[in-house]
Amino acid sequence: MSNLKPSDVAPLPRTMTAPRRKVFIHGLVLDAYIGVYDSEQGVTQPVRVDLEAEVIEPSQPIGDRLEDVVCYDKMTQGIKAIIAEGHIKLVETLAERVADLALSHPMVLSVMVRIIKPNAIAEADAAGVEVLRTKR
Repeated sequence: MSNLKPSDVAPLPRTMTAPRRKVFIHGLVLDAYIGVYDSEQGVTQPVRVDLEAEVIEPSQPIGDRLEDVVCYDKMTQGIKAIIAEGHIKLVETLAERVADLALSHPMVLSVMVRIIKPNAIAEADAAGVEVLRTKR
């Protein structure tokens, strides 16, 4: 997703007390080839993606440059690219791939990804999975 190298980003503070922010995408609805059941093969169905990334702020004040932030538009394009790769059997797999995408950005420390299939269970509003991952 990110073509940024750590050297492209303003220097990051490394202390545990460094300022942080959250970058989020809520309610991103995309059509995906996803599912393990016969009825889910060869057809798309909607999935909703929620993402919240804990981001360390640069040590210098932001100079109003896109390079100094985690761009939610680029993150969205990355999610779309993952879905465009082809059929995914499990929402867990999609969630892990999205989490890996977010964690590939040098400023992202941790991420929560929720994948929801609104039509998975007729009697429920939605079903899905949420993963929490931290950069090591």
